[in-house]
Amino acid sequence: MEKVRVPCTILAVAGLLVLAPLAARGADTAAQAKAMIEAKSRSPVAGTATFTELANGGVKVVVHIEQAPPGTHGFHIHEKGDCSAPDAMSAGAHFNPAGNPHAGPMDKACHNGDLGNIEVGQDGKGHLEIVDDLVTVKPGPTSVVGKSVVFHEKVDDLKTQPAGNSGARLGCGVIQ
Repeated sequence: MEKVRVPCTILAVAGLLVLAPLAARGADTAAQAKAMIEAKSRSPVAGTATFTELANGGVKVVVHIEQAPPGTHGFHIHEKGDCSAPDAMSAGAHFNPAGNPHAGPMDKACHNGDLGNIEVGQDGKGHLEIVDDLVTVKPGPTSVVGKSVVFHEKVDDLKTQPAGNSGARLGCGVIQ
């Protein structure tokens, strides 16, 4: 069954791109999960991704990346909570219980784990905030808990199947 995503707006906040929903969201609830992003593929990348269930639906995702190459990089939720491989291939494919094609986070149909791209500045730091209406923190088939997040080498083109042609996996963290 396909779940329709609430349209988002892109906002520039202090030089950062932030995706914010058009509809107002409720206050955060206690359901929260976090991933510590560790370096993979011989990169120095580090960071965190926090997932907070919102009272009125959706999950607020806040990502902080450090020691990354400047530029635009794909960032996704992957199906397996396993970052043990040196290249993070143990994380599997994008999280996609809905069976949708790969696309961007503002597209009507996309993988549940398609979070789009994160911009990294010349200082090696990046920040992304997005509300994902296709995942939950609470238990169920769309829960992110026990999955992983992956920071990619290149920009996600938001269309190439199955994963946006975003290259090597430079960082990976299990969502707990």
